[in-house]
Amino acid sequence: MSAPMTRSARCRVSVVIKALNEEENICAAIESCLAAVAEVGGEVILADSHSTDRTVELASRYPIRIVQLANPDERCCGVGPQLGYQHSFGEYVYIIDGDMRMLRGFLPQALMFLAQHPEVAGIGGRVVELNNESMEYRERGLRAASHLAPGEVDRLDGGGLYRRLAIEEAGYLSDRNLHSYEEFDLAVRLRSLGWKLWRLPVKAVTHYGHESPPYQLLLRRWRSRYACGLGELMRAAAGGRQMRLVLRGARELRIYTAVLLWWALLLGVLALPSSPAVRVSVFAALAAAPLLLMLWRKRSLRRAAYSVVSWCFNAAGMVRGLLRHRRPANGHIASRVIQEPPPMLEPHHRHYA
Repeated sequence: MSAPMTRSARCRVSVVIKALNEEENICAAIESCLAAVAEVGGEVILADSHSTDRTVELASRYPIRIVQLANPDERCCGVGPQLGYQHSFGEYVYIIDGDMRMLRGFLPQALMFLAQHPEVAGIGGRVVELNNESMEYRERGLRAASHLAPGEVDRLDGGGLYRRLAIEEAGYLSDRNLHSYEEFDLAVRLRSLGWKLWRLPVKAVTHYGHESPPYQLLLRRWRSRYACGLGELMRAAAGGRQMRLVLRGARELRIYTAVLLWWALLLGVLALPSSPAVRVSVFAALAAAPLLLMLWRKRSLRRAAYSVVSWCFNAAGMVRGLLRHRRPANGHIASRVIQEPPPMLEPHHRHYA
């Protein structure tokens, strides 16, 4: 293994792949990143959250840096990007998931745009979703359309190319406490400092989402604490200058707060000073109201039921996240370097197929 590079060994772009048990996708992800970085010069880093499959073994075949989370109990969406950033040297940093593939042509255009617009901290492109059959992804796609459109945006979901200068000003790339919303958290911290975010009408990555049935996916997100992300974000932003942007941008916060009020009303009905029959009738009518409203809006019982159940999961997760203990977001993440790459890639036109 080569000696670790010093922090002075800067390069143009660091692409960080955050992954956990991605043995089926990691080779394609790495090859696509190597091909993309070869156009502009830079490095590729695998930030592994202590995978238990062959992810690291397969990744070690490629000329990349491999770093691994030391404590698997710290796994969460916010740890991976910050772990990779902690071991990166690029003037610009791009984060992708292990089930994504970078597309050639985006990085040169993104770098040119950033050179021409010094007020822009991060820039994304089109995220090409390959799994359009999942109900959860169809519903999320309808809600997310506004910040996936080209132009100035309030966040870069799906990844973006960020200036290291802006990240350093914001304190850190990704909050290690967050089980989701890590990209939105970075966005509001940057925007609260006056930076802008932009999305180009250029394909940047492809992504193939979860195959899990929708209700199994909800359970998975509860067990992994992914559903806690909004509450964790609210706790992180409390008292900070970014709180106003969080309240304005997290529109789902209003829905989950309404769900909590709905639960409080249901409990209140049980304490009404009336006959059991009246209490049961009022309780049943109030309990059915959200489902009937969504049935009227979506014209589908299946979609309506999923929406209401999803709201309940996420509202409970928000409370759970609000109560979760926080570690210092900018603290050092314990990790080990498994592999160092050969000298950094220079720009050329070789295609890693």
